[in-house]
Amino acid sequence: MLERERELAELAAAAEEARAGDGSVVLIAGEAGIGKSSLVHALKSVLPSETRLLVGYCDDLATPRVLGPLRDLIGSVGGVLTRALESGDRNAVSDALRAELDRPDEPTVLVVEDLHWADEATLDVLRFLVRRIASLPAVLVLSYRDVEITRDHPLQHLLGLASSTPRLRRLRPARLSASAVRRLGAHTGMDADRVFAVTAGNPFFVTEIFASGDLDGVPPTVAEAVAARLADLDASTRDALEQLAVIPSTAERWLVEAVVPDGLASLAAAERIGVLVVSPSGVSFTHELARRAVTDSMPAARRVACNQAVLAALLERRADVDLSRIVHHAAQAGAGEVIVEHGPAAAREASAAGSHREAVAHYRLVLDHRDMFSTSEQADLYDGYAVECYTAGSAALAVSAEEEAVALRRSLGDRIALGLSLRWLSRMHWWAGDRPRAEISSDQAIEVLEGAGDESALAFALSNRSQLYMLSGHRDECVAVGMRAVSMARELGDAGLLSHALNNVGVALWEDGLPEGQALLEESLNVALDAGEIEHACRAYVNLCWQLADLSRLSEAEHLLEDAIELADEAEFHGFRRYLQVTRGMVYLALGRWDEAEREALSINDAELIRRCPALVVAGLVRTRRGQDGEEMLNEAWDIAQRLGEAQRTGPAGAALLEAAWLRGDLPAVAARMLPSYDDVKQHGRVSQAAAFGYWLRLAGHDLPDDGFDQPYTLLGRGQWRQAADAWQSAGCPYEYALALSHSSNAADLLAALNTLDSLGAEPLARKVRVQLRELGVSRIPRGRVQATRENPAGLTERQTDVIRLLAEGLTNAEIAARLVLSVRTVDTHVAAILTKLDAKTRRAAATNAKSLGLL
Repeated sequence: MLERERELAELAAAAEEARAGDGSVVLIAGEAGIGKSSLVHALKSVLPSETRLLVGYCDDLATPRVLGPLRDLIGSVGGVLTRALESGDRNAVSDALRAELDRPDEPTVLVVEDLHWADEATLDVLRFLVRRIASLPAVLVLSYRDVEITRDHPLQHLLGLASSTPRLRRLRPARLSASAVRRLGAHTGMDADRVFAVTAGNPFFVTEIFASGDLDGVPPTVAEAVAARLADLDASTRDALEQLAVIPSTAERWLVEAVVPDGLASLAAAERIGVLVVSPSGVSFTHELARRAVTDSMPAARRVACNQAVLAALLERRADVDLSRIVHHAAQAGAGEVIVEHGPAAAREASAAGSHREAVAHYRLVLDHRDMFSTSEQADLYDGYAVECYTAGSAALAVSAEEEAVALRRSLGDRIALGLSLRWLSRMHWWAGDRPRAEISSDQAIEVLEGAGDESALAFALSNRSQLYMLSGHRDECVAVGMRAVSMARELGDAGLLSHALNNVGVALWEDGLPEGQALLEESLNVALDAGEIEHACRAYVNLCWQLADLSRLSEAEHLLEDAIELADEAEFHGFRRYLQVTRGMVYLALGRWDEAEREALSINDAELIRRCPALVVAGLVRTRRGQDGEEMLNEAWDIAQRLGEAQRTGPAGAALLEAAWLRGDLPAVAARMLPSYDDVKQHGRVSQAAAFGYWLRLAGHDLPDDGFDQPYTLLGRGQWRQAADAWQSAGCPYEYALALSHSSNAADLLAALNTLDSLGAEPLARKVRVQLRELGVSRIPRGRVQATRENPAGLTERQTDVIRLLAEGLTNAEIAARLVLSVRTVDTHVAAILTKLDAKTRRAAATNAKSLGLL
């Protein structure tokens, strides 16, 4: 029940008033799927314990049940009302219902759902009750779809009466916000923002999309719901709906008049049932998912014909129409010649507007007709397609397309164009995790461009080579080549090139401990932002955040990441956005926010090795430190790091595997396997990573010279555990702080470490500390969380697990207490703890979260 706190509070307030004898009416209005029924189901969680909840339902029947929603109450109400309902005498029912609700010792909330389908007898009884509700200890809750209430609908009279009652509340549940949809989809791996876009936040559509796991299709439940809504429309309205359904955006007034025979006039019935939104300027479907459902229900021939009609209308006004719309309908209509004519420009237009997924789609359509273009034009198309795939985060597709471009360029003999394509191919190979080919393409690009007469192209090839040196930790070479590119960029006045080159040199100098490195990296970011060079800005953000995290300047990194992710998100640089998410996971790991760290890491569910390697380290370490199975992830990360051949990958993966081996008690065997990589990590990796790697190797008994680093792990290895603990505490790293304290022989230090470890759920290290405390003779050692709690995915105790299962069945706290033979106050405490652990604001939300974790 996300974003329904206000509505639940209003319902709770009405129930409190009823308990005092002041009755009221609550109207809950909204479109289908908005969550009216869910709100009613959540009522139990906010009602006073002695309040009775009665619910009846109106049904969408050709002939409604007489007194149907009131007959649903049989079995929950007294004999007088039951007999009256069985008799069907509405006057007797009215009197008996009033008497049933007049129980001062047992206030009642009576809910009638879907009142727009009510029969006349039910409406008569409710009109009788509404006039008298103010003096009863009761709340009458009426839910209905307001879009179906026409001016002559029989419900209008009842709503008019309700308006005159002394106490009336009108609730209109809003659609879910984008942030709420993100929360709902946090553990699905789906793009929550796209889910929000296609559902417009309608809760029913949102939950069905997440349940189906398919963003591009229409869940059967949604298709069936939409079909039911349209069933009573006449044939001409259905035809008009189908014609509009092939338009994936708002249809302008002129377009509606051009393709729909009777124009706006034919759409009134569809608007009345809430399927369309009609304005003087245009028409759109209320929900994108509903539009898709209509489109999917159409025969293929009908879809083609409808698209042909739209395409013809767009082409007549092509000067005023976005090219992307023309290309879309040309593809759906099978008009290849239109795609060839307008597709390349549409792709460039989409790219310039930051719509990179759309640009990819346009290029793909155009390349399906590549034989209609010259060799030079094909090379340009493959270049453009590759860059858009790279930007959108599809490295494998980018490499494949750029290889096609390079092959075509070689046959044309244009050295400059070939060199530019080779430079891009180098970048794409690295992004796909193939460093050897990245270096080959980089060297070829420089060789081709030296003396070719294009200084800008050569400078970018040099900066690309500098970048590869930086990434592999060859800092001297990076600076030498990179400074040449920086100088050329300044002479040329090329902001993108300058940002790229400054980035490489800045990282190398910063990692060498030179203060000007940070200044150059910050200049790289500012130059890119000022020039609107989003790719270079994203790359600068990544490297700045990695450096800050490496220096344990975690709050700075976290703050910067918010800006970086927002930029990458808005500009649709999805590859960089996911890389930034991994980086944020690294920061959360260090800060001890392990749930968030694991969530960020596991959201990177792709095969691109550059991102997957650090994501696996984060998720694997979280699980290993919690005593869960994380070593499979860490071993995969190590294998990827070996393939990538970069110390910035092998350092963290190796240190994580060594730590896992130590926690497991198998450090010497694993350390022997890792030892050959240490020199490369020390020489070419980041200082903090080399210090951690060396610490674990020394702990395994390997006699390594002091690394000379001024790092907490180095201090720990020298026996200066107090200084290491202070450094980690200042940086906000609770787990490492506790690790340092575990080297103490003082019981107070060990107990402090244990307290921190228990709060993190770091069971393996906590177990080691408990052994040390017992060896010191400490008799009162905190127990920590019992095994069942540690293994529970939400950290619930066994009793809390019992409570959530009964809570999910809809039992009140008093009923749970009776079932489990506990006091109500004890159950209150358990429920409060459950809501906190399951990150839920309501009982229903807690049950939903528990179900998703497999607890029910």
